[in-house]
Amino acid sequence: MILAVRCGASDLHLTVGVPPVLRLHGRLWKLTELAASGPGNTRREAAAVMSLWPETKEPLTSTLAKQIASELLKNGRHLEQFEKKGNADLARSVPGLSRFRVNVYRQRGNHAAVCRVLSSRIPPLDELFSHAPGAVAVMRRFAELPRGLVLVTGPTGSGKSTTLAAVMDHINRTFEKHVITLEDPVEYMHRHNRSVINQREVGEDVESFAEGLRAALREDPDVILVGEMRDLETIATAITAAETGHLVFSTLHTNTAAETVERIIDVFPPHQQQQVRVQLSGVLQGVLSQQLLPRKDGKGRVCAVEILVATHAVRALVREGKTHQIPSVIQTGASEGMVPLDKALADLVLTGLVDREAASEKAADPKLFARYLGEGSNCGRMQWG
Repeated sequence: MILAVRCGASDLHLTVGVPPVLRLHGRLWKLTELAASGPGNTRREAAAVMSLWPETKEPLTSTLAKQIASELLKNGRHLEQFEKKGNADLARSVPGLSRFRVNVYRQRGNHAAVCRVLSSRIPPLDELFSHAPGAVAVMRRFAELPRGLVLVTGPTGSGKSTTLAAVMDHINRTFEKHVITLEDPVEYMHRHNRSVINQREVGEDVESFAEGLRAALREDPDVILVGEMRDLETIATAITAAETGHLVFSTLHTNTAAETVERIIDVFPPHQQQQVRVQLSGVLQGVLSQQLLPRKDGKGRVCAVEILVATHAVRALVREGKTHQIPSVIQTGASEGMVPLDKALADLVLTGLVDREAASEKAADPKLFARYLGEGSNCGRMQWG
């Protein structure tokens, strides 16, 4: 874990048969490779770690992997979860170093672990999206809503938790609210400021997301954060919470706003889907779909974000089951703050923040992405609404 923090990595992978592996700006590096040819000062840091712990030069053995897993699974609940399911999620704080989100799991009969480095500092929205001031304005607008459902989506590792932490921090510093978060595990630690924030960890403080949501409705919340809408029960309860006058934030592993709406509807059995469309059209306030890309200068990563704002037109499309038309509404919704993913990606290329190739890999529609770049058309640089 010290290794990951020193090298500025986002993740540390420990698996039998290879030396420790770090994810640095989206790329995986074996520690030995990092010491030989890593970017910047990572070579020096990696070499220093191998000097202090010579065993890190060699492939991880089954015995050592088991010892590491045993150390991480000291909590009886986590050990029970691991023995029952073959994996366990937990958070680990190392005083003076950082906080980590950890998953310990079995693979081919051996133990393995992934440690995600969590910053103890919650970055403000202005810092996270300094390249996209329009996105910051929309996120603040969402944070200031009295009720409804706001979703932050994207693949694993796309920065959803960090974005939501920044939104909660904005609420905490700006408004007198009661905020309840349901997380698995708790990642960013919030201090009470103008708001009161109670953070509940699934498995530790509450049995499940759905149970935590049901309980939250009796705990006088203004804002509820659901770490992930994993199942029908959690999704249904989140929609109900938004219907009853609460502002609910949550995440889904979807790549675009239209896909997000379809995923929510498809979770329900066919005979309930029309009712859910009507409910969702009434409570949905917006969707932020994120993608993280490596910066062209090699100094970290930058986020491209598609923004859907639930206007009357969007609500009608959701209600009528015409989600395939949502991308067209986003393309023409700049005045409402909407931004298509392909336009956000193109803007990162045009401003020199990312390579065209890296951005094109994330594009939802390669032809539309090319047009936003002005390739074969008069499409210019994106303008934020």
